Amino acid sequence: MGQAYGFFEIPSVTAAVVAIDIMCKTAEVQLVTWEKKLGGRLVTIIIRGDVAAVSQAIETAAANGIKKPVSHVVIV
Repeated sequence: MGQAYGFFEIPSVTAAVVAIDIMCKTAEVQLVTWEKKLGGRLVTIIIRGDVAAVSQAIETAAANGIKKPVSHVVIV
C-alpha cells in the first residue's frame, strides 16, 4: 500500500505529547516532526506510514486524546 502523511493540530504541548503517544502505539507510524505555534498554544504533529496505519492513528488520537484536535487530515 502507498505512503501517507497525517497532519494533526491540537491545543497545548501536553495534549500533543499524549496524541503522539496514542498514534505511535496504535499503528505502525513514524513521527516526522512537530511544531509549536502561538507560544505552544497550538501544536502541529506530522506522522507518516502506510495509508491504513496513518488513518487509524489519526482517528484514534482524535477520539481518545485529552483534548479535541483543532483539525486533522490524512494526505495520500
